[in-house]
Amino acid sequence: MTGAAAPTRHLTPPAEPARFRHLLHSEWIKLWSLRSTPGVLGVGGLVVTGICVNAARSNADRLDRGPRPGTDVASEPAPFAFDALGTAFVDPAWQLLMVLAACLGAIALSGEYATGLARTTFAAVPDRRAVVAAKAVVVTGVLLIFGACVALVSFSVTQALLREHGGLSLSDPGALRAVAASALLAPVCGLAGMAAGAVVRHAAGAAVTVIGLLLLLPALFQGDTYRWVREAGHLLPLDAWGTLIRNPELPVVEKYPATVAEAWTVLGSWALAGIVVAVAAVRHRDV
Repeated sequence: MTGAAAPTRHLTPPAEPARFRHLLHSEWIKLWSLRSTPGVLGVGGLVVTGICVNAARSNADRLDRGPRPGTDVASEPAPFAFDALGTAFVDPAWQLLMVLAACLGAIALSGEYATGLARTTFAAVPDRRAVVAAKAVVVTGVLLIFGACVALVSFSVTQALLREHGGLSLSDPGALRAVAASALLAPVCGLAGMAAGAVVRHAAGAAVTVIGLLLLLPALFQGDTYRWVREAGHLLPLDAWGTLIRNPELPVVEKYPATVAEAWTVLGSWALAGIVVAVAAVRHRDV
């Protein structure tokens, strides 16, 4: 009598190594699993747009009323001095957008360290550079779409309200450039936030760091007393964005203005620097 045949054991194939598309899918899930993401993008976009629309409506009402009774007409602003393009991109609104984008980028990375998810992620995917690159692609893509939507809606609605007072279309000089620069401002600030999150590794600390860098630091480089001070200010994203949204048909009152090419270079350099700093900080520091 022969012994019973041993059961056949099927060896499971080794797990497929994580490819970049898998990392992108993973980072997409991580970003949208944060409860703050929909609120920041949805409510924040409405607030930014609402501020610009309110400014356009206020300007339209003021221009419709004309000079106040008893006011010298000569003391009123000249019609050509009104900047319809600037109404779509008022500073307080877009500085708020910078804060929202920077905080979202910061928490996308610092949140993993706070919850301990970074340890699990790097254990599953030892190539930290690929993980950070995938996160940067997702954050950039989401914030680029967010910035483009806010910029286009803000521009379209404000110029519709100002159609009787010099409202512009995208084909007018400087309009498309201003919309593109405003759309790119969000991912640039998001990548700067990622870099701060990689270095500080604490959500609140990273947010404070990047807000100070993007919004408070430019205040130190205002004025035209010293040329080198003003030119140093041109190296910051807020100043570069201000150059790109400037109406080319209005005179430049600044003593040491930056060129359009320099402003685009600054935005691109900040985006690249954000990725480089984030990769270096994550790669060379323990979890």
